[in-house]
Amino acid sequence: MSFLRRHRAATPAGPDFDVLAMDPGDWPGNLGAGLLPAPDGSCQGVFLRYDLFGGRGPAMIIGNLPEGSPARDLAEGQVPFEVAQLLDALENDEDVEVTGVEDCPVMQGDNLLIVRKIKLSESRISCVQFDRSDNVLVTIASWDRPITDDLYALLKPLPAELFQQG
Repeated sequence: MSFLRRHRAATPAGPDFDVLAMDPGDWPGNLGAGLLPAPDGSCQGVFLRYDLFGGRGPAMIIGNLPEGSPARDLAEGQVPFEVAQLLDALENDEDVEVTGVEDCPVMQGDNLLIVRKIKLSESRISCVQFDRSDNVLVTIASWDRPITDDLYALLKPLPAELFQQG
């Protein structure tokens, strides 16, 4: 089960890998996407922002970070990049820290995921992480909604064409 598909360009035109996320057609809100480019033009991560609040801020951010992405290197207690992006998008400047991590087994189709539930000092944020078979770290940060096991069934690779610059 590999989702990797490499390509190189002078400037980032899309991800260097397929993005595991919810299909925009399955989500009733607005979808935004952002790339984290490296100085050499490679893609160091893709972040999808799902907005159910009618322009008042995102309900969820899903990040995909390949091995070696600097956004994966966190100091002790530091929140994942996706949580920081969620707080920034909601214009919430509260100081939030990681207070604990719990590993939970979850089935996604025929695959067993070891999901890390990240507990935060801000109880309105739910955050989980898991590693894909191609060593891409997936992080889901949700505002004011718990992340249930049902969400994992909605995750699938999105086609790279969704991220091409026109």
